Amino acid sequence: METRSNHVLVGGVVLGLLLALLVFIVWLAGFTGSAEKKYDIFFKTSVEGLAKGSAVTFAGVPVGKIDRIQLLPDSPEFVRVRIAVQQDTPILQGTTATIAGVGFTGVSQINLDGAIKGAPPITEVGPYGEPVIPTKPGALGELLSSAPELLQRISTLTERLTELLNDKNQKSIGGILAHVDRLTGSLADRGPEIAAALAQIKTAVQQVGEAAQKIGTLAESTNGVVASDVRPAMANLNKATEAARHTMESLDGAITDARPGLKAFSSQTVPEVNQLVRNLADMSDSLNAISTKLDRGGAGALVGGSKLPDYKPKN
Repeated sequence: METRSNHVLVGGVVLGLLLALLVFIVWLAGFTGSAEKKYDIFFKTSVEGLAKGSAVTFAGVPVGKIDRIQLLPDSPEFVRVRIAVQQDTPILQGTTATIAGVGFTGVSQINLDGAIKGAPPITEVGPYGEPVIPTKPGALGELLSSAPELLQRISTLTERLTELLNDKNQKSIGGILAHVDRLTGSLADRGPEIAAALAQIKTAVQQVGEAAQKIGTLAESTNGVVASDVRPAMANLNKATEAARHTMESLDGAITDARPGLKAFSSQTVPEVNQLVRNLADMSDSLNAISTKLDRGGAGALVGGSKLPDYKPKN
């Protein structure tokens, strides 16, 4: 009876410990889940070197790990990588994700960087139920994505260089180098002449500079003459023009004032003068007649009439 009770006691203690362990595991799982944030990253480049559990760093500091890597059935050119990071990681607007290699082991990790101070956090939920962190091509990703094109260009360049450096072109290039060698030798022989020509050019440039300076001085002197002589003469001419304008205005006013008198003179005085001239003409005719009589008959011609002829009666 006593042995049986011991087994029951041991079984109860073990069962209690198992229940406590189960509660602790559930609590720990809930605590760990609440202390992490999950994000989705969509890479269009190769994710070679990444695996579930690979490290996630923020500015070089480990903050989480990769939780899942999955291809998108509808868009096979994209790879969805879900990461889990610590709750206090500042995943703010402007944060980007890149793939970086770890040494020369072939293992890669995800680097987060570029958060803007004071920016709001990334909280907009993506198509798979978690916020999405945008990507930025890293050095490794760019190298892997551009490697086929780079190899193709290297192959094309090699082929073209092979075509360019054939036997015929090599002879032509050899002739060109020989001509260049002779030309450089000739230039070396003409070195003193070239130096003298350069000296003459330098002297000519100096003379041109001096001439330009003299022209500038002459221009300044011309400006001074214009300012001291021509401008006063122009001022006097302007004054004379202004005086002539005032004189013309005064003359125009005088003519305007004299117009009524001129009109009266032409309508009244001129007819009277004409009559006076006619009267003077008549008086001149009369005086001419008297003078003629005086010449012919003397003073008696003015007193008596003309002498009648003698009358003789007829028988």
